[in-house]
Amino acid sequence: MSGADRLATIALCWRVERRDGVAIGLTAHDRDLTIDGLTHRAAPGMTPSAVVRAAGLEADTMDVSGPLTSAAIGAADLLAGRWDGARVRVFAVDWSDGTTVAELGEGRIGAVELAEGGFTAELAGATAALERPVAETTTPECRAELGDQRCRVMLAARRRFARVVAAEGATLTLDRAEPAGNAYGDGLLRWFGGSLGGLEAAIARSDGATVTLRTPPAVAVAAGTLVELIEGCDKSFATCAQRFGNAANFRGEPHLPGVDLLTRYPGS
Repeated sequence: MSGADRLATIALCWRVERRDGVAIGLTAHDRDLTIDGLTHRAAPGMTPSAVVRAAGLEADTMDVSGPLTSAAIGAADLLAGRWDGARVRVFAVDWSDGTTVAELGEGRIGAVELAEGGFTAELAGATAALERPVAETTTPECRAELGDQRCRVMLAARRRFARVVAAEGATLTLDRAEPAGNAYGDGLLRWFGGSLGGLEAAIARSDGATVTLRTPPAVAVAAGTLVELIEGCDKSFATCAQRFGNAANFRGEPHLPGVDLLTRYPGS
């Protein structure tokens, strides 16, 4: 087969794997293709931008845009955050035999912009991880996450289920009160029903039977929706010692003098 004939049988494909385990395949070809056991549905409007790659350590970037016409990717799911952080692999195949011709890029979905009848998703390549800090800096707050291997607080008794009685903006009223003042502040809420089922939301604060999320839900929350509430921590030494009795595992430096010590006048 000549080079011109081979180019005539090339089609772009996308394999998208969400963090909850759902995987879909899309192709710019005019009919569905089965590749590695996954059916890639025809989505002719899906187009990738030019892949920006560098010889150094700069992060590789690429945008993928397409119409919101596929049953697999809808505006509601994008707004709800179901596709945030999804792993995307973009590659070219020979649709005549299903063989992979070239790997065009791989990354995770970052920012998503919705436009008239379509969307654009930014993909960050593997080298984007090199931009993250690799060494810890001293902080007065704890750098561990509540319940992780460094914190060691057992969360089994600090998780509770409740049902939503009413929802107004970012504030939810539940059918049971918190065990202590602001127990769920800086904690996590997991949706177990409704259109948000399977997603998580950060809690800003709680007061009695109400919790306030950091951002309002992307879709309306129906009364009776089941949620799981996980206690939070403000990462202060006082909270660690008094509320959790876990001062021995505090991962911060609350008593280390800060740079303000250099600005003090003698005798002040």
